[in-house]
Amino acid sequence: MSKIVRLHETGDANVLQIEDEEPRQPGKGEVLLKLEALGLNRAEVLYRQGQYLETTKPPSRIGYEGAGVVERVGEGVDPAWIGKRAGTIPGFSMNQHGLWAERAIVPASVLAETPKNLKVEESASVWMKYVTAYGGLIFAGEMKRGDHVLITAASSSVGLAAIQIVKDLGSISIATTRTSKKKQELLELGADHVIATEEQDVVTRVNEITGGRGAEVIFDSIAGKFVETLAKCAAMLGRMVEYGGLSLEPAPFPLRIALKKQLTLRGYTLLLVTMDPVKRAQAVQYVTEKIEAGVLRPKIAKVFRGLEQLGQAQDYMETNQHVGKIVVVL
Repeated sequence: MSKIVRLHETGDANVLQIEDEEPRQPGKGEVLLKLEALGLNRAEVLYRQGQYLETTKPPSRIGYEGAGVVERVGEGVDPAWIGKRAGTIPGFSMNQHGLWAERAIVPASVLAETPKNLKVEESASVWMKYVTAYGGLIFAGEMKRGDHVLITAASSSVGLAAIQIVKDLGSISIATTRTSKKKQELLELGADHVIATEEQDVVTRVNEITGGRGAEVIFDSIAGKFVETLAKCAAMLGRMVEYGGLSLEPAPFPLRIALKKQLTLRGYTLLLVTMDPVKRAQAVQYVTEKIEAGVLRPKIAKVFRGLEQLGQAQDYMETNQHVGKIVVVL
């Protein structure tokens, strides 16, 4: 028997239930992954609450990101995967393939080998954040060397990944955070500039930093009414990439500003990468090479231990105290 986490209803962290289940054999195109560590994401909080893009259908599995060892493979999957350490690139339904478990069946297509120089807790802090940031900046945002890139919620795992990728590819990051409490740490982690949105005028500071041009790329996970402020920060022909809605508010389209600046504003999820084999391979190659070279460095905010601490770990995430990835080691 293997322990799994299941939702029988949506709600707060108390709805997470640990149950015993006999792992089934992997089917065609699937593998059985023995989990060593789980990476937490805001997506799972929203999914647990019934507010995520995918409708929660209790009784349901949960969990997007995990890393461990491939134990078995199904029909059509290269047996060379067996025994390899691998992690998941989220691009599947949590209703069907939730990762919060000791063992989980996942599509082989979402696997990527764990970079060899990573510790166990770091292994679950790779694919969601780096592939999300890479796809959003390169494929959706069409970032070019020298661009100013405005990154909201920059202390999140994806925000930190974006800061590192922007620096590596020769662009300039402008990170935002609500207060100056995290400012110094963000600067130490590679941000070129940091704006505390509750203490400074965002538009004024972006104009000062960019010499009045504005940001060529805006990488935003907050949305809501903040979208109009961000549009005012954009350069002519700027690209705004909306990859989340943390505000949980409606996001009115800033039509007048978009017309004036000829902005491109697009929604983006990781599926843009995972559904395209060429884009996926490019992203995985970039991330793997840069991690093994020490250019990209996973930042772990806090480590919890055991499935029993997943609720506590999610509660910690909701306090917004963390900088980096929250991980549960099994």
